[in-house]
Amino acid sequence: MDEYCQLCFDEAKEGMEAALEHLNKELLKVRAGKATPQMLDGVRIDYYRTITPLSQVSNINTPDPRTIVIQPWDKSVLSVIEKAIMAANLGFNPQNTGEVIRISVPPLTEERRRELVKKAKAEGEHAKVGIRTIRKNANTEAKALEKDGIPEDDAKKLEKEIQDLTDTYITKVDKILDAKEKDIMTV
Repeated sequence: MDEYCQLCFDEAKEGMEAALEHLNKELLKVRAGKATPQMLDGVRIDYYRTITPLSQVSNINTPDPRTIVIQPWDKSVLSVIEKAIMAANLGFNPQNTGEVIRISVPPLTEERRRELVKKAKAEGEHAKVGIRTIRKNANTEAKALEKDGIPEDDAKKLEKEIQDLTDTYITKVDKILDAKEKDIMTV
């Protein structure tokens, strides 16, 4: 395979790997009953007129599987953090003790678990669509390379390798989703 074909293949692989990383990040936000600091990744607060991620103004810990403790470095932002968590609509009820904010993560009901599985599967489907789009773009590039003069056999071989790569990444997405579903449905 010549260098243009290899470049096309490498770009496709890089894009598919990025889609997989994005899926993993999104699935971290789908809680599976256990408290994790990543549950609050989307929370931003107004910190002296600057919208700042919660993790940059506080220490976030999970002392046990059902509790998240937020300890801000500046105690004056406790109420701002509390309001931001409520506004993020995560289903949490933060309790301000004056020193820290405690969040009790409620156990998931069966119905809520099923909703979370649906959400995880939707994220997985987005990842698969992204991978297929990358495949389509790579195949278009392979056809363009063929028109530019690479041998037809090399172009066909490249398309087959791109398809094999796509199948591999789709399988990886399915495995990640199966593991997440087991994690969510485990009581």
